[in-house]
Amino acid sequence: MVRGLNGKVAVVVGGAGGIGSATCVRLAQEGCAVVVGDLDGDAADEVADRIRGFGGRALARKTDVGEEEQVRDLVGEAVASFGGLDILHANAADLSAEAIGRDSDAVDIPLEAFDLSIRAGARGHLLCARHAIPALLERGGGALVFTSSGASLTGEAQRPAYAMSKGAINALVRHITWRWGKESIRANAVAPGLVRTAKNFAYLQSEDTLAPILATIRSPRVGEPDDIAAMVAFLASDDGEWITGQVIAVDGGSTMR
Repeated sequence: MVRGLNGKVAVVVGGAGGIGSATCVRLAQEGCAVVVGDLDGDAADEVADRIRGFGGRALARKTDVGEEEQVRDLVGEAVASFGGLDILHANAADLSAEAIGRDSDAVDIPLEAFDLSIRAGARGHLLCARHAIPALLERGGGALVFTSSGASLTGEAQRPAYAMSKGAINALVRHITWRWGKESIRANAVAPGLVRTAKNFAYLQSEDTLAPILATIRSPRVGEPDDIAAMVAFLASDDGEWITGQVIAVDGGSTMR
């Protein structure tokens, strides 16, 4: 458990996937009221139902992070339903076949695939900040936590658009900290390594696949969504009050700085 989350209100954008749903549940277990936003509205409803099932407070709203009106309404839902906003966790990325599936290299990537990644990553996270910060200021401050990626720190032979969208998030974190840090707005990013989610679980069960991956990290295992959720909860809590402007790798030692 961490200090200072009980009674807070959190919005999680991209809250219905592996990391997002684990973070919604963790924040609710710590006592937060949680608004689950996701492009998959049915999956968002399932996460909210799960939280309510163990006695937590939650609601869901279908949200396209690239549409400003929908992001504004998501934040407004938190304020209207739970009285304000203390935490926003932005965990959105376009992992579709049209976007990351065609994210090849700087020479060959179709520009429409590039635009999709930047829309969800850079534009979407800017919209989250644009509409969350005024609501956080009304409560006297609060925490923004963004999901970045190890790809933004180390580079890869492929997926330049994905890495660039995550690098933009890192820059946004530093901007927010410079601009609003003195007003008790904290902003950080978590940079996960390889995390075993429902989508890649079967792939990561194969020893032929897993062994070479494990050889590149210093941990004996790959990550789990709960590993990232724990860091998000810590950064959003009173225990993380003096941490801001940081991109923190949670990756089993894939990157060591």
